[in-house]
Order: sequence, then C-alpha cells, then structure tokens
Amino acid sequence: MSPSLQDEVSSQEHSQDASHYPVDEKKAPVDVGTEAGNFESGEEEEESIHHPADKDDILTHTLHLQDDPTLSSLTFRTWFLGIGLAVFGGTISSIYYFKPQTVVVSTVFVAVIAYLMGEGMAMVIPRKGAIGRWLNPHPFNIKEHLAIIVMANSASTAALGIELLAVERLYYDAKLNGALSIFLLFSSQMLGYGLGGLMRKTLVYPKNMLWPSNIPVNNMLETLHRPRAETRKPLKVFGFVFTAIFLWEIVPEWIMPILTGVSIFCLANQKSAVFTNVFGGASGNEGLGLFSFCFDWDYISGGYSPLYYPMESLISQGVGVILCIVVFSGVYYGNIWNAQNFPFLSQVLFSENATMADQLQWNQTLVIGADNRIDKEALALVGLPSFAATYAVNILVSNMSISAGIVHMLLWNWNDMQAALSAFYPSNLKRKFNPKNWNLTFWKSEATVEPNEENYDPHYKLMMSYKPVPNWWYSLVLVLSVVIGLICLYKGDSTLPWWGFLVSCLVAWVFLLIFGAMQAVTGIAFIIQPIVQLIGGYIQPGNPVANMYFCLYGYNSVTQGALLCTDLKLAQYGHLAPRVTFTMQMIGTLVGAIFNYIMMNSIVTNQREILLSVEGTNIWSGQQPQQYNTLSVAWGGLAHELFSVGGRYEWCSLAIIVGFFAPLPFWLIHKKFPSLGMNNVNTSVMIYYVSYLCVGINSSVMMFFLLGFASQWYLRRYHPNLFIKYNYLVSAALDGGTSVIVFIMSFALFGAAGNAVSFPIYWGNNSNGNYDLCLYTD
Repeated sequence: MSPSLQDEVSSQEHSQDASHYPVDEKKAPVDVGTEAGNFESGEEEEESIHHPADKDDILTHTLHLQDDPTLSSLTFRTWFLGIGLAVFGGTISSIYYFKPQTVVVSTVFVAVIAYLMGEGMAMVIPRKGAIGRWLNPHPFNIKEHLAIIVMANSASTAALGIELLAVERLYYDAKLNGALSIFLLFSSQMLGYGLGGLMRKTLVYPKNMLWPSNIPVNNMLETLHRPRAETRKPLKVFGFVFTAIFLWEIVPEWIMPILTGVSIFCLANQKSAVFTNVFGGASGNEGLGLFSFCFDWDYISGGYSPLYYPMESLISQGVGVILCIVVFSGVYYGNIWNAQNFPFLSQVLFSENATMADQLQWNQTLVIGADNRIDKEALALVGLPSFAATYAVNILVSNMSISAGIVHMLLWNWNDMQAALSAFYPSNLKRKFNPKNWNLTFWKSEATVEPNEENYDPHYKLMMSYKPVPNWWYSLVLVLSVVIGLICLYKGDSTLPWWGFLVSCLVAWVFLLIFGAMQAVTGIAFIIQPIVQLIGGYIQPGNPVANMYFCLYGYNSVTQGALLCTDLKLAQYGHLAPRVTFTMQMIGTLVGAIFNYIMMNSIVTNQREILLSVEGTNIWSGQQPQQYNTLSVAWGGLAHELFSVGGRYEWCSLAIIVGFFAPLPFWLIHKKFPSLGMNNVNTSVMIYYVSYLCVGINSSVMMFFLLGFASQWYLRRYHPNLFIKYNYLVSAALDGGTSVIVFIMSFALFGAAGNAVSFPIYWGNNSNGNYDLCLYTD
C-alpha cells in the first residue's frame, strides 16, 4: 500500500460498532446543505422544491449533501469483493463481447451483487478477536460499497484492444505474444485514464456535468445504507419493483418473446416487406419499430434507463428518431446509393458487382495483400465495396453530429470548458515555458484550490475534506501509457508510425473534452469511431491495419476517459476519498485487462470458424470484430476512393462541414427569442439520433420515450416529491432486477454455459421467423 493510501486509511476511524451514519456528536457527519431523502416529509418539503427541472434539485434533494469522513472504505471486504467482482467483470464482459446480442455489465447489477455479498460477509464472519476485527471490523458501509463498485466497473467494460487482437488473429493470421498483448491493453486503457484525470476540473467538478447515469446508482446506495427506520418505505418500494421485474422478465425473454415487440401493423398484415421494414423491430436488423410496443425492460433500458435522461436530451433524441424513420424510409425506397440492391439494415460490406444474394459480401481477402495493404490491381478486379444505404446514412450523420457537437458545446457550455482550454492560451503557454516560473506548481496538490460555489457541484465541497489526487499521478499514467504504447506499436508491427500514434493521442484529447462534456450533460455516449477512422484513413491511406491501431488509441481512449470521469462523478456523489477512487480504478482496470485477454484468447482459439461465419450461432458471434474489421478496411484502406469528393459516399465526409453550421440557427433564435426554449434542443444529439435505428432491436424505442417523458416531464413537473423520492430508485430497481435474471437465464437457459433450453414454438414464440410475426426478410 502506498504511503498516501496508508495516510488515507489511518485517517479513518475503525469502530466495531460504528453505524452507517453515526449519531455521536464527536463523529457527526459533515453537512453542507439540505439532506436528501426525508421520506417522511410533507408540505414543507413540497414548498422547498420550486423548480423541479433545475439541476440543483437533483444534486441537493435526490442525492444527500451529508458525509461522514470517518467511515472506512479500505477493508478486507473491499479488497476481496472488489478484486473478485473485477475478475468476474473482466471475464464476463469478454464473453458478452462475442455474443449475438450486445450485452453490457450493468453498474446497478454490480451494485446489487456487491451489496448482497457485503452484507452477507458482515453477517457471517465473526467480529470477535484480532482476526474478526480485521476481517469484519464494522457493518458493511456505503464507502466500502462504493469502492467495490468503482473497482468492478473499471474491469467490466471490454477493452477495445481485444477487438483489435481478435481481428488480427481472425483476418490477418497475426498473433501478438501474451505479454505484448496485455501491455497493449494496458496502454490503450490507461491513456484514456490519464487524459480524463487531467480534465477533472472541466468534466467532473462543475454541477452542469451531471453524468445522469450515476444518479440512480447513488440514489440506490443511499437508500440501501441509511438506517432502516428511515428507509423502510423506499426499501419496500425497491424490493417490490426489483422482485416484480425479476419475475416478469422471464416472460418476454423466454416464454413469450412476442412481447419484445407487439406491432399492430404487422399483426394486421404479415405478408408485406414494407410493413416489416417500417413497423417491425423485435428481431435484430428487422425494421424501424414504428408504433411497436415493447414490454421487455431489458430492451427498453439496455443499461441506459429512460428514467434518468434530462428532458432536453429526451426532446433532442425524440426529434432525431422521428427524422431517422423519415430519412431511412426515403433513402431506401428512393433507391439512393442503389439501396434496394442490398438489405434494409446491415453493417457489412457488399459487392457492387454481385448478381446473386449469396455473392453480396465483398471479398476483402483478395484485395488486401500480404503486407496488409490494399492491392490496387486486385481492387480494380473486385471493385469497390458498397454499404447498405441505411448504414451509409449512419456514417454520414455520425460525422455530422460530431462537428455539430463541437460547435454546440462551444456555444452553450463555453464557461464549463474553458478551464481545460485555458492551459493552451498563448499567455499561459508563454508563462509555462518561462524558466522563472518553473516552481513545479503543476505537480502540487489541488487541495488549496477553493471550489467556485456557483459553478461547481455542491458535492465537490464535501470532497475538500479528503486528500486530492495530485495531477502528477494522472500525468505519470499518461506518460507511461504513451511510452508503452509506442513500444507495442513497433514490437507488434502495427505499421502505424510514431507520429501517427501521437496524432491519435491528440485526437483523443480533443474528442474527450468535447464528447466527454456532451455525455456528462446529456447522458448520451457518442460513438465517434467513424470520424476517428476517417482521420486515420487520410493520414495513412491504403493501410487498414494501421487504421485499427489509430482507432484503438484515438477512440478507445475517449471511451476509457469517459468511463473514468463517470466513476469519478459516481465517487464524488458518494463522497469517496479521491485517492481511494484512483486506486480502485487502476487496479480494477489492470485486473479487467488481464482477464479480457485470457477469455478473448480462449474464445478466438476455440470458436474461430463460428466467429468468421456470417450467421454465428445462438451462443457465439463475431459481429463486433467483423464490424471493426469492415470499418478499418473502408476507412483505412479505401478512404480516398469511397469518401473523397467524387467518391460514392462523398457526403459522408462533406457532412462534417455541414455539421459545423447546424447548431447556429437554434442558438441565434434562442438569443432573439429565449422564451421559445431553443436551449432545450441539442442539435448534435438530434443529428446523432437520425441514424439511431440502423442496427439491433428497435421495437423498444416508442416505449423508451413514453416512459422517459412520463418521468421527466409529467412526474417531475406535477409530482416533484414523488419524482425526487422514487424516480431514480425505481430506475435502479428495474435495471438491477433485470440484470440479475438475465444473467441467470444466460447460463441456465440461453446456452452461455452449454446447450440452450428453448421454449416450445407457438404464436408467442415465433423463433423460426420474426418474433413480432412480421414477414421474414433476408
């Protein structure tokens, strides 16, 4: 244990009989504002909530502003459960990565399992004697719980590096040795952590950086760890909702899958391909799901509950989805890009010269030479590849939303972002390069920096009681990641030069700043992979392998930086000591990367043929590495031919320019007519959702918005007390109960541990076609 962590431990009081929130005056919790969760409140609380749409209500009513710094977070339980769940998260996230349906390890699921196991250890392990005092010093508390969640979260997202390693083995017959592979994963993960940690003042501390996905988790933790006398009613609500959804999910997931998407239009006409494309959506890549009703919370939420998205975000998403249906239908039935020659929804490359359905896929093996570069002669023979038109639209609007997002954040959130940008002002750069100013202030602790009470999250004030993480910790992580990354690139024959790697790091820094802030404000994690691969494709043309490595560091680092900031905000809301958070994140990431690699190596070795097949099986699928390979070939190998001016998909690149101007009309209208509410329209989110329905199961979209608006508009506006007390608690219970039962069914029924157990086929389980009984189309 490092000296700083030892100081952290020694500063905490370990009392065998300490309760979760001690009432001893000598150990009184620090209180800097309204205490959340007064579940017995009446008219006085109702009067105190004047603006239910204000972020301050979330930060001061839904989440408590009370902390007890004496609660111990680093105990035997923390290390045992944290490392154990990190091993589980790293293993299961790799397994899920190679599944037919994309699944994520939910934070709520981790939180529920950690709570059950932590309380179980506190009850079972003796508390007497020296060993008892070490293993079970006090009741399981919220700080231990939060530390375990942070460690497990850090390991529970599959590293993009395993995708690159899988693609190299599957498509290029290249295999890095084990040590080099693990260091590659380490460097790509930690690079994002270093960048994200140095952006804390911009992406974590301000109150506008809400990170909405954390609120249900923190709200649930507070409820679980308050004294039972205060939380009897909310715990009953949580338990009832958790149990109800746990039992209910068996029905739509296994017994009656038609409930995944009930389409009145498809039931009325089961012989129309048009109806399937527009109204179907209960099966993967089936249709757009217009007017379908979904009763499966697993698909409605998917780990991103509609109950926690801010209202302005829901509005922008809803407008985007409506436009998506219009644009997709217009492009396909207008036969733009020869759309009707290919499937309505698909993500693979197709041959423009194909005449038979079984010859549609483009043959990359013939075009990519032994040096992993594009063979121009073979390309002339085979021809350029084509996309399904809807997937081309996805690339186009993704790029457009990225440039729109940059302008949107500069227009609407400039005050929040200038803390990160100010370091690059000429005056500051001049001062930093002046030897007279080299007093190492950069490396000093931030403890002397007082928070801005107007712009900073009120929970940050409570964090001033703890030793902060110095900037040099994150700087060291960043420097080591860059050095290790460069070694891996050259030892692994990546074909990406050192300067290309540094450009990818710069791209990651810019995009993390912009889209990390976007995710913090809206709750939406943008997929910026296309534009990162576009940049890599133009600086290294005709080189798909180099493009994969460029994307690894330019895109994965953004994802990892956002994950770090998410957990930093989770810890800030829960008042976990910053140095404990840092340690949990670093150890969790290292453990997760190791087990990511172990499972990837095993699966790719044993399931190679299945992963290379188009269909896969009901247990294994190579859909994600296939998509990664496809984009690397298109962008890295053929960017000039496909996407430059004059190319078939030139507007996929030109859309970037259009995106820079998209937010301006809404901003100008708001300046002239502020009462119109144009500030609630996030142009980049709206554009991003214009292609939202390009993949997967879409029958859940209508229910997502119905429930989201019911929560964030009706309940929040007309019943603010109910909203504050129960909205995020119910959201956590729904996600938690669903995650637990889906995990159990994955192994017991769906074949994760062997053969699947199928429910008998009948009208409610049309497993031989589309579950919503729409016409089945290839």
